[in-house]
Amino acid sequence: MAAPLAIGFLGAGQMATALANGWTAAGLLDPARSLASDPYPAARDKFASATGIRAVAGNAEVVAGCEVVILAVKPQTMAAVLAELATVATDRHLFVSIAAGVTLGALSAGLGSKARVIRVMPNTPCLLGASASGFAAGPAATPEDVALVARLFGAVGKAFALPEHQLDAVTGLSGSGPAFVYVMIEALADGGVRVGLPRDVALALAAQTVLGSAKMVLETGQHPGALKDAVASPGGTTIAGLHALERGGVRAALMDAVEAATKRAQELGK
Repeated sequence: MAAPLAIGFLGAGQMATALANGWTAAGLLDPARSLASDPYPAARDKFASATGIRAVAGNAEVVAGCEVVILAVKPQTMAAVLAELATVATDRHLFVSIAAGVTLGALSAGLGSKARVIRVMPNTPCLLGASASGFAAGPAATPEDVALVARLFGAVGKAFALPEHQLDAVTGLSGSGPAFVYVMIEALADGGVRVGLPRDVALALAAQTVLGSAKMVLETGQHPGALKDAVASPGGTTIAGLHALERGGVRAALMDAVEAATKRAQELGK
C-alpha cells in the first residue's frame, strides 16, 4: 500500500472535515503533513480539533505544502480563490473540486489550461463514510490522478467516474437525494404515530427500515422490484400499502424531484 498522502484542503467546513477523517481512517492521508486553510478562525480551530490537521489562514501555504489540493470552498467564492491559486499552482498539483456547479471549464480557466483538475460531486452522508459520489476528470488529469480520486472517494462511500455532463444528474439524484429520503423517513414515522406508535419508536423503526432496505439492494444485487415482490404476499398488508403509494403517485413524485433538482443544478452551472 502506498504511503499516506499530504492533502491540502481549501475550506475547512463539514465536508472537508468528513473527508479528512475518512481518509485518515483509511490510511490514505497523513495528518502530520496535511494542511487546511479557512478565512474564519473558528472554522480553523474546529477543523484542527476534529482532524488533527493544522489549519492556517492562507491558501498559498496549503498549496505550497501539498500536491493534492481539495477545493472545498463555496461556489460563489471559487473564482476569487482560483485567481489567487493561478500564481502558485504548478504541474505537480492535482486540484479536486467538490464545489457544486463549478465546471471543469471554469476550473481550468481559473487555474490555467495545463492544470490537473478533477470535479467531484459527493453528498452529505460522506460525514458517516457512506457517500455516493460522481467525478469527472479535466483534460490534463492523468490516469493516475483518476485512480487516486476513485480510491479516495471510494474510501468514504461509493464513487463513479462519469462524463462531466452527467454530474448535474448526480447532483439531482445523490446530491439532493438525502433530503428526499429524509422526507420519506419523516413521513413513514408520521404514519407510525398515526397508527399508535410512540414518536421515538416510530422514527427509529422508519430510519432502520430505510437503512436495512438500502443494504438489501446493495448487498444482494437484486433489483428493488424483485425485493419488493418478495415482501408483498397475495392479499396481504404490504400490497395494500403499495396500492396506496401508487394511488398517491409516489414514484412519479420522486422521479420529478430528481428531474427538478437536476435542472436547477444545470441552471446554477451556467
